[in-house]
Amino acid sequence: MTFHPFVGNDFVAIWCCQIYEKLISGMYMGEIVRRVLLKMAQEASLFGNDVPQKLEIPYILSTLHMLMMHQDTTPDLQTAGIKLKEILGIQNTCYKTRKVVVDVCEVVARRGAQLAAAGIYGILKKLGRDTVSPDERRTVIAVDGGIYKYYTFFAQCMESTLRDLLGEEVASSVVIKQAEDGSGTGAALLAASYSQPPE
Repeated sequence: MTFHPFVGNDFVAIWCCQIYEKLISGMYMGEIVRRVLLKMAQEASLFGNDVPQKLEIPYILSTLHMLMMHQDTTPDLQTAGIKLKEILGIQNTCYKTRKVVVDVCEVVARRGAQLAAAGIYGILKKLGRDTVSPDERRTVIAVDGGIYKYYTFFAQCMESTLRDLLGEEVASSVVIKQAEDGSGTGAALLAASYSQPPE
């Protein structure tokens, strides 16, 4: 599915920069799901012979909608069906179609979580924290954002992927913590690190 964020002239200007962020960010994962579903509707008649008009509207499907459909535990995936009807105007979907939609949400979320974990692993490797520490130092990773906080599957998948990359022994000394106002704190720390001491 890597090609989906980069298809179409309307997308090139937006998606040509900060690509890594757009593959893992809560602002864009819902849009990736929409584009995958649109492609499946066009090429595999996922929703019948006609492509739902609302499915062609960029950003109509938010990551919150994606989360609600993916975490649907109702019999016959009723919540997913309701969301497809309310948001995209897709009427009377069968269980098989709803299951495909939920599976697409899972694949996009899993890929995003795995890419996020790979980024963390790369930083740990650069810092030399990807091996067993002789002095038993612990590494704390602060994660900010609604995706990690509210999307349980994403958080669990990110943590398990990082554990697989590090190995159990190293992973036992790495802790991921939910951070509040990470952007503000990060900006303050960056500013402090570049500030000059008074003479």
